[in-house]
Amino acid sequence: MEEDKRTVCVTGGTGFIASWLVMRLLEHGYSVRTTVRSDPEKKRDLSFLTNLPGASEKLQIFNADLNDPDSFEEAIEGCTGVLHVATPMDFDGRESEEVLTQRTINGTLGILKACLKCKTVKRVVYTSSASAVLFNANNNNGVDIMDESFWSDRDHLKFPYVNSYMNCKTLSERAALQFAEETGLDLVTLIPSFVIGPFLCPKLPGSVLNMLAMVFGNKEDYSFLLNAPMVHVDDIARAHIFLLEHPEAKGRSLAEIKGFKLPGLSSKKLMDTGFKFKYGLDEMFDGAIRCCKEKGYL
Repeated sequence: MEEDKRTVCVTGGTGFIASWLVMRLLEHGYSVRTTVRSDPEKKRDLSFLTNLPGASEKLQIFNADLNDPDSFEEAIEGCTGVLHVATPMDFDGRESEEVLTQRTINGTLGILKACLKCKTVKRVVYTSSASAVLFNANNNNGVDIMDESFWSDRDHLKFPYVNSYMNCKTLSERAALQFAEETGLDLVTLIPSFVIGPFLCPKLPGSVLNMLAMVFGNKEDYSFLLNAPMVHVDDIARAHIFLLEHPEAKGRSLAEIKGFKLPGLSSKKLMDTGFKFKYGLDEMFDGAIRCCKEKGYL
């Protein structure tokens, strides 16, 4: 893939990780197509994407929605790589877990089917979550480190308020890997822990809000600071591109820098493939706080 640097698709382009990934892909010389969910009630301001260096020549934005997986076909057609970052978020519990999970799985499988259909996609990178790894019986067995061989089990979830999200990410990642095995689609998954750092998107990312709980005075989120493995957003973007460009990487890869009370998460597989992290905790928090000040959140 590295010698091609042609056109890639990033789903969910307005999100924290995806918008940063779009920026880095443009810097790496890729032509980028990204998808955004249309809002019938108001026109979305996408200037934070369209004003990126190189965007006027190499960025195309498409409307697509996980409720209609076929809507991604136009954006994927002709691409050499797809980075599927988009995921539904409903921490307020407005949708049932069953509805949210099925929408996530159907959307993911629909995107993967579009990748097969277009015949040009050489690799798909699927963005999973550490919530698909951490919550299992080993939490009760004194395990200090978990890697990508571990899977979450909803029966052992200790934090009910993330139950729907955990279940969505676990089942959709399993479905994606199974689909790839059955069809021969070249797919790898990347498993970020809590992502923190500066952000391009106008909306304050939830993980940044959680990790800056003491700065914002959100006492109800203080527990996150004792239980959170973390990674810098730029390392996650770079890891996506690394996996896109290195065909020897296979299966699941886990990315984290620092962990506290929960079992630590091992990135050994990703680093053994050749990826190197650039950022530590100081850069994560300094960048996040500076960005919050610039955007008026602090």
